Amino acid sequence: MKTYFRLLSFARPIEKFAIPYAITTILSIIFSTLNLALLAPLLNTLFLDEDTCQTVAKTTKPGSGWNIMDVFTEGVHYAVANFGGQWGALKIVCGCIVLSVLLANIFRYFSQRIMENLKAHTLLNLRSTVFNNVMDLHLGYFSNERKGDIMSKVTSDVQVVQYSVASTLQVLFKEPLTLLASLFTLFSISAKLTLISLLVFPLAGFLIGRIAKRLKQQAVSAQQSFGMMISYLDEALSGIKIIKAYNAVSQIKTRFHDENRNYTNLTKSMARRQQLASPLSEFLSVLMVAGILLYGGYLIINKDSSRLEPADFITYIAIFSQILRPAKALTDAFSNIHSGIAAGERVLELIDTKPAINDAKDAVALTGFHQAILLQNVSFAYGDRVILDDISLEIPAGKTIALVGPSGGGKSTLIDLLPRFIEPQSGAILFDGIPSNKLTQQSLRSKMGFVNQESILFNDTIFNNIAFGNPDATMAQVEAAARIANAHEFIMGTSEGYQTNIGDRGMKLSGGQKQRLSIARAVITNPPIMLLDEATSALDTESEKLVQDALTKLMKDRTTLVIAHRLSTIQNADQIVVLDQGKIVEQGTHKDLVAARGLYKRLIDMQAFESE
Repeated sequence: MKTYFRLLSFARPIEKFAIPYAITTILSIIFSTLNLALLAPLLNTLFLDEDTCQTVAKTTKPGSGWNIMDVFTEGVHYAVANFGGQWGALKIVCGCIVLSVLLANIFRYFSQRIMENLKAHTLLNLRSTVFNNVMDLHLGYFSNERKGDIMSKVTSDVQVVQYSVASTLQVLFKEPLTLLASLFTLFSISAKLTLISLLVFPLAGFLIGRIAKRLKQQAVSAQQSFGMMISYLDEALSGIKIIKAYNAVSQIKTRFHDENRNYTNLTKSMARRQQLASPLSEFLSVLMVAGILLYGGYLIINKDSSRLEPADFITYIAIFSQILRPAKALTDAFSNIHSGIAAGERVLELIDTKPAINDAKDAVALTGFHQAILLQNVSFAYGDRVILDDISLEIPAGKTIALVGPSGGGKSTLIDLLPRFIEPQSGAILFDGIPSNKLTQQSLRSKMGFVNQESILFNDTIFNNIAFGNPDATMAQVEAAARIANAHEFIMGTSEGYQTNIGDRGMKLSGGQKQRLSIARAVITNPPIMLLDEATSALDTESEKLVQDALTKLMKDRTTLVIAHRLSTIQNADQIVVLDQGKIVEQGTHKDLVAARGLYKRLIDMQAFESE
């Protein structure tokens, strides 16, 4: 129940919906119950002797008793005596029934509309909270989690919570009130008959509870299996070219189909248990009605002292048949809530995951960058695997520093430390003398531009992709950034120029074109610091020349940290830092390092600068 109430907290301010929903639901239940309760006076009006009604009406005023059925009966007698006999009374009763039905449906409509608004509001808050928390998590979290499982939690699991938990809220409020209203009316007709009929309810609750016992465990497994399926689907769509190239289609199909069968078997097992509850409750209900018919009929036939009239007994059966509907709804809700709670726990687990990197309480904004970036005895490790070991390095403002070295030397890790994508285990990184962990992440990253080996673009227009880091950019600013990145000409050659949609991950563009858009995106924010990670490694010679020319313009008058494996990219750097096994083994200009005939010279000879 703790999980249930926590999920409901996302409906806040719940009173905005709960109060009007309670009012309209109560009124709907009252008038719906009256519809059936008026059946007895309707039958009495049709079949009772008019002389008897006249005689009773002279001595009894409507509403003189506490019993609702007595009140209705007295009202009929009064109507017969004072409003044109049975025909006049019949018109009044029919009019009351029509009015009651109209009001019941009006209030039911408004209560359902309010509840749908509540469910939509809850879903909106829950999904927004989940997505916001996912976006705030540190990059290391995504290295350890399947993307498909995260997608499943944000989409499918949240939807299950809405339909299982939020809908159950409606059932838990409305149906018990409906039961109480019906029971009150039934007790008014015959207390003895009602007490006897209720003996079967504990048995029904026990049996249904046994059926639902394993539903939550199965629901958890089903949600996990669905997450795996989404993950396999995402991997298959992302790697479709490699899958076909290596003739691995059948292997991927088998993996997906195995998980699909597992998920299907779990859902079938859950469905069997859920569906068993409904026919069981219906059978028990019919059993109860049959027992009531036998006992009530016995009372009438033998003229028992309970004085149960035939019209009242027919009304009793009609109302009792309606009491089965809320009882069945409660049964179904009890069965369905397990899947909602299971999905809710997965969603809350994601919400409760906190980012490992947060701004300090006394963090300040980096308003400018003018001096240097200083790494002091910085170390970083993934578990027992040391990536950077006691690195000390100064990156003066306005200078270009190139990082080279064998694969696995720690180059990309060092770059990721600067914008605080990850944090060092020891040591400090200072920007103009201020430790990075004392700076706000947003202000720190706003001073940096990023160009990676893999051009990460979005399924949007060229304009929006370039203006991604500066949504307020004008067309003139976007075009200027594109010219610096040597992208303007090819953009104008596309079907709609800057408004051309580039497809999923920029699939409509070549590698060089995508990389030049990435450079334009970095240019438009005009950052003082540039981080370039293997920006030309995947390009052909012609594209590399265009991109390298764009990078040269980009690095002008900026502090640049660049990883590269091609000589053309780094030979003009102000300083080259050679990393091997997490340590700085050489440092100097291209000319000095070649002359030293160390690791750098060997790498130059092999042209083997590779990405991590």
